[in-house]
Amino acid sequence: MSSEQSVRVNFGKPMPIFPLNTAVLMPQQVIPLHIFEPRYTQMVGDALDSVGQIAIAIFEGDAWKSNYQGRPPVRPAVCIGQIVQHELRPGGTYDILIQGVCRARIRRELPPETDILYRRVMLEPTEDFKPDEQQLEPVRDWIAGELSSGELARFETADDLLGYIRDERIPTSALLELISFTILDDSELKYSLLEEPNPAARAGLIQNELQRTTRLLRLTHHQHPESWPKGCSWN
Repeated sequence: MSSEQSVRVNFGKPMPIFPLNTAVLMPQQVIPLHIFEPRYTQMVGDALDSVGQIAIAIFEGDAWKSNYQGRPPVRPAVCIGQIVQHELRPGGTYDILIQGVCRARIRRELPPETDILYRRVMLEPTEDFKPDEQQLEPVRDWIAGELSSGELARFETADDLLGYIRDERIPTSALLELISFTILDDSELKYSLLEEPNPAARAGLIQNELQRTTRLLRLTHHQHPESWPKGCSWN
């Protein structure tokens, strides 16, 4: 999917959901998935016959562990994904690439139907806020400084992220989405970012987490292993 293309979502129609135990898909992110369960191979096949969209949901609590084959509760915030590449494998399984399109919230789940094995929901959009790029600019500048000469420069992806940050064609709101799935790995934080509709509030969450990370890295950097205790003495 090229950057020039826009993806439309019809919130007036049911959307299939693929629930997982952690937040794995964020807007702009592309992830591979191997689809092998019959209900989900049916879901992918039906999606490909339509507009190719699936909502990636997150299980609520641990009930799914004992009721995985049923309809365990899911959390309300989801990421709508667009299947951008697929391969039908021998045995009817699929390998797909799915790209996050936008945030949404579950309004209600549809009752099961005999010939539909997967779950479907009605969604509502949550991204009603237009990003204020001027408001987000200080966060962009702070992240650029940390990635170039601060503690965050230690990350393997620092140079790549700096390249994106210095590209003025890329809006800060999109850069923050990129950072959310390249640097941040806390599942609960990712869910908080997924359910937060306001770009400025998401920027604050991301900056707070990166500031916490820089403090931890700074503490680690200033520790001296040669001064650590050498172990216990049994004398």
